[in-house]
Amino acid sequence: MSTVSETSDILDRAEAIAEKIGRARLEINSVIFGQDTVIEQALITILAGGHALLVGVPGLAKTRLIETMGIVLGMDARRVQFTPDLVAADILGSEVLEQDEAGKRHFRFIKGPIFAQLLMADEINRASPRTQSALLQAMQEYHVTVSGESYDLPSPFHVLATQNPLEQEGTYPLPEAQLDRFIMQIDVGYPDLAAERRMLFATTGSDEVTAKPVLTTEELKSAQRIVRHIPVGDSVVDGILGLVRSARPDSGEAEIAEDIAWGPGPRASQALMLTARARALLDGRLSPSMDDVAALAEPVLQHRMALKPAARRARKTVKTVIADLVDKAG
Repeated sequence: MSTVSETSDILDRAEAIAEKIGRARLEINSVIFGQDTVIEQALITILAGGHALLVGVPGLAKTRLIETMGIVLGMDARRVQFTPDLVAADILGSEVLEQDEAGKRHFRFIKGPIFAQLLMADEINRASPRTQSALLQAMQEYHVTVSGESYDLPSPFHVLATQNPLEQEGTYPLPEAQLDRFIMQIDVGYPDLAAERRMLFATTGSDEVTAKPVLTTEELKSAQRIVRHIPVGDSVVDGILGLVRSARPDSGEAEIAEDIAWGPGPRASQALMLTARARALLDGRLSPSMDDVAALAEPVLQHRMALKPAARRARKTVKTVIADLVDKAG
């Protein structure tokens, strides 16, 4: 239980870091046009210490967003293009046999691109399930094991994976247990007309806009620690638990529960708690509200649920079901 002085200290530090986070958000917005919600949710993912799945058709600046975030947040960012022939060693790294001047042979581990603070796993669902599993295991455990040796990943470590819509050819859908390791699914849509017009001039002129660093790695890690200490009211905690439990087929109201094949587990409640805190800090507030929970319900829950065939035939979607649950939660 935190004392009054500890809570006051947390709030003071939150106020100090919130201003810098706001500047970081503006810096990213100056480079990425028409994706304000996507930028907000990506920043919330990092502040909450999680990984995110970005879903959208090619060409919507997902790669540029992640590169820009790496610069602005002071993170070492790398990119891996997932293809059907990609193997786990291409991501994690591998051992090579070397011989020294004395003729003695030994193995040396060469680190793969996963040893970065911000990894873009581009088109993750184009790789084989075995390769997907190697990355997702590292995301969960924050280390990789090669030939019996364990190697810690950098701190902080975040994966922003992009995924093409599953109806496109050559995709391998992620299993439910692996999807649950992403704190949010961020849907990336087309920009509006005004944003696309600004983008057209900014990207085809002689001077290309580039982002500037705003935070250091240590400042980012400090912000992540603060997020975990932001106080949350009992009403918000009850609201999170009620919303998540209502999305399960055996716990919610019969009218909605009969449409749900499987729903979110306890990790969804944890994700909502952390992301609600992070959204409050991003907006310069020192405590989350139910408005934060409602705003984040869809990205946090949509990849952790599935509907029964009868509900899909009735043209219901996971998003409409979540919207109904949020309305009922008030």
